[in-house]
Amino acid sequence: MPDLMTTGEFSARSNLTVKALRLYDTKGLLPPAQVDPRTGFRRYSRPQLALARRITLLRAIGMPLAEVGRVLRLTGPEAAQAVAEYWGRREAEWRAQQSVLAYIRGVFLEEGAGAYEVRERDVPEQRVISVQGHVDAASLAGFITAASATLFGHLSAAGGCLSGPPFAVFHGTVSQDSHGPVEVCVPTDSPIEPAGRIGLRLEPAHREAYIMVAKERCGHPAILPVYDALRVWLDDRDLPQCLSAREIYHPNWDTAGPAEHVADVAFPFGTVSRSERSRRRRAAG
Repeated sequence: MPDLMTTGEFSARSNLTVKALRLYDTKGLLPPAQVDPRTGFRRYSRPQLALARRITLLRAIGMPLAEVGRVLRLTGPEAAQAVAEYWGRREAEWRAQQSVLAYIRGVFLEEGAGAYEVRERDVPEQRVISVQGHVDAASLAGFITAASATLFGHLSAAGGCLSGPPFAVFHGTVSQDSHGPVEVCVPTDSPIEPAGRIGLRLEPAHREAYIMVAKERCGHPAILPVYDALRVWLDDRDLPQCLSAREIYHPNWDTAGPAEHVADVAFPFGTVSRSERSRRRRAAG
């Protein structure tokens, strides 16, 4: 076997198409060993066949190209650990999707929404400090964690106290394809002032329908059936949603087991003042 091969030869030996080789070159995963500056002809080296095989194997388990690049920069046990961690995340996603599939089956059998117990409660007016951002489903958890740390840090620095559980308000759609506005809120009765990206406002009193959620169901997409069940509950009773949907987080989050109740998904319903409707429009923008 020659030390350098043409693109066609390398394609045949690596079982990668020429199109794939060009893509992997563009992504910096498998650049040619040599490019003729006059003709642009590409040549690959013999040792690159092993690299090509590794890329093929990683892609076979569905690993995204960006993740493939990260793994290829590692060696030995570190690379093997990175692959194991990736597959662990895939398995967790699969389990979450399984729960959604079970709910979808129930929807088609007209029993899906009934799988969840919907409760009601009155929530008093709350003074909250908040941070808002536009995020998709993949970055949602990281945003909520970072925003919460910012808010609690601001509260602590000002000598303030928490007056209720923190919550995240979803002013728009958050999905794999949509970057909805999300507002993380920390209630406080302390005389805290806004600063930088930290806002201060009153969350109006309201009545809400809610479902208690276990820790293992709090991620995306496992939590989506909870939202659907609440929408069905409101629609069946012809109750108008008056404020944006929200997730309320309880203090046992860090210590709770997978099946323990750590959060509520809530939909406020009823009527709301004109000033609050204006605020919601500004928040959604």
